[in-house]
Amino acid sequence: MSGVALRGGDDGRLLVIIDDKPVAVRLRQCFPWSEPHRHLSLRDDDDREIALIDDPAHLDADSRRALDHALVVAGFVLDVVRVLAIDEEIEIRQWTVETRHGRRTFQTHLDDWPRVLPAGGLLIRDVAGDLYRLPEAKDLDRTSRDLLWAFAD
Repeated sequence: MSGVALRGGDDGRLLVIIDDKPVAVRLRQCFPWSEPHRHLSLRDDDDREIALIDDPAHLDADSRRALDHALVVAGFVLDVVRVLAIDEEIEIRQWTVETRHGRRTFQTHLDDWPRVLPAGGLLIRDVAGDLYRLPEAKDLDRTSRDLLWAFAD
């Protein structure tokens, strides 16, 4: 989208300037996952796409700085060190994991499967959009491996 102006808000949120009015947005990285800094969807609080940035190199310097900061925030991924439980309910999979920052519980839709990462391991996006990276199965304890068997190649 040409002519997009981005700025950082006082509250730390990314703003898209439309007709001289700021609209707070959150950044969603689109596929392919091999190009996480391209094809960026900027969405409002109702999850409506306000702008799509195909190539950030086409942005002005101030917009690029604001986008780079938002990418750092969006790129936060929790590293899982152990899987404690995976329970399936109606249309939801409930995960309980141990991360480097403590225990976390999150949900995924039953039809949302973890993605195999090119360097090995799995990447899971929960229903809130948070990302969880799991190491290769060989680097996990036996219980974690047993729980993840359905997701292995």
